[in-house]
Amino acid sequence: MRRLAALALFVLLVAAWPGPPGRAAPPVPTHDLAAHHALYTLSLDSARGDVIAASGTMAYEVIDACDGWATRQLLAMTLTNRDGQDVRMRSDYSTWESKDGLHLRFHMRQTTDQDVTSDIAGSASLTRPGGPGEVRYTLPKPRTAALPPGTLFPMTHTAAILAGAQAGKKFLAIPLFDGTADNGAQDSAVTVTAVNPPMPGKWPALAGLPSDRVHIAFFDRAPATMEPDYEVGMRYWANGVADDLRMNFGDFVMTGALTELKMAKPGC
Repeated sequence: MRRLAALALFVLLVAAWPGPPGRAAPPVPTHDLAAHHALYTLSLDSARGDVIAASGTMAYEVIDACDGWATRQLLAMTLTNRDGQDVRMRSDYSTWESKDGLHLRFHMRQTTDQDVTSDIAGSASLTRPGGPGEVRYTLPKPRTAALPPGTLFPMTHTAAILAGAQAGKKFLAIPLFDGTADNGAQDSAVTVTAVNPPMPGKWPALAGLPSDRVHIAFFDRAPATMEPDYEVGMRYWANGVADDLRMNFGDFVMTGALTELKMAKPGC
């Protein structure tokens, strides 16, 4: 459950791998992304082991902060086990990411019932687009960790996967750092399963936009890691809004339906 708050990670890279030695990779622009507030209703799709029922909500907000993107994700789930006991899990995850993709501030607090199970905060920076970097944790304890070349932060990931899908990429792999874990970057892999033209739908703000179907798996960077730590599938719209979520936590799978969408006015 370590990646309970990793849904703001809806994204991976295609175009920001480092270039030839001595050349920095071009930045991945995020100007086409839209500030918005989205609310998702979560329902149990399937389960194994001790979980027999689950439900919840997730609120996700993106704010154009002029020189950066501010995001906040509030996730609440209630799980019921075979003994009939309810376990309430909450996650509050916020970030600020510079629009050049080189700087990130993050804080993630996670609770199970009344107990704090994770409290992670700090900042991270990259030397250049496509280059290496460093994360500086302040919680759970002060320390630093290196970020490998090619690491991307969340909002830059969003822009990159959209650009990659529209360019015809089918499979991408990239180091990812989003601040939801205290052990640095993770390996991640994305499969683009469909690229869709604009189509009518429930949300007027999305009706004229193309969209992409993707599946993302997140892995620990330990050499022996074979199974993903967390997986998510979704439809991604060209402005960065996601819907039709399918989140695989291992012992159970949740679906997420977009039930509220409010777009912010353009500009910071």
